[in-house]
Amino acid sequence: MEKLPKITIPVIIAAIILIIVLAKSAVTIGSGEAGVLYKTFDNGVVTNQPPLGEGFHIVAPWNKVIIYEVRQQELFEKMKVLSSNGLEIQIDGSAWYEPVYNDLGNLHQSLGENYLQRVIQPAIRSAARSVVGRYTPEQLYSSKRDAIQDEIFEETKKILKNQYIQLNEFLVRDVTLPGTIKEAIERKLRQEQESLEYEFRLVTAAKEAEKVIIEAEGKAESNRILSASLTDKILQDKGIDATMKLAESPNSKVIVIGSGDSGLPIILGNQ
Repeated sequence: MEKLPKITIPVIIAAIILIIVLAKSAVTIGSGEAGVLYKTFDNGVVTNQPPLGEGFHIVAPWNKVIIYEVRQQELFEKMKVLSSNGLEIQIDGSAWYEPVYNDLGNLHQSLGENYLQRVIQPAIRSAARSVVGRYTPEQLYSSKRDAIQDEIFEETKKILKNQYIQLNEFLVRDVTLPGTIKEAIERKLRQEQESLEYEFRLVTAAKEAEKVIIEAEGKAESNRILSASLTDKILQDKGIDATMKLAESPNSKVIVIGSGDSGLPIILGNQ
């Protein structure tokens, strides 16, 4: 076997070294991610430039790139907190968050990759304890769920201010009360509903009775006015009009003029 030329060995070594350097220098950042550049020989984490975006990048082999997910992410939390009267309440909630893109270098430098456990979870738990402690179990169960959701969101945002994290939303998924307290609240709500329904029936009945009284009074007043306006002369004229209409009827009849008490005709016939 022929020996390789002396110049070939250095070329092969150089090629291997080049491949290694390129392999260590090439960085591919996926969709929804960004990279924080760490310069080993130049002040460490780069914070004065935007992070490396999606795609292929070449960096010096002695530097590092720490990749973060920059999409909106969800944190699900089950928290046991105390109400205003000291009862233990379980709150199931979800927080939607994401790192502030242009501050990713600062986030890495000050909090690191486990910023979720270091900052976000403690902030949410602290806010939940503070907010839920203002309300009774009954309020938490019925009318104040939306209110505590908004308040926990605002309290958490205050805690996370200047932490390079953006909190987009906090949702209360469920509020779990002790069984006996829940039953007592539901029983009270049923009683209140039944009481409101009974009061409604009473008001409706009273209005119907008032309506009947008003109608009766109106009818009585109408009859009084009519009676006062009917004189003997008016009644006699109306009787004559009625007699004339009957006389014009095609039905068989006999008319006797002037034999009634009022002087009106008496009509006899087979109808």
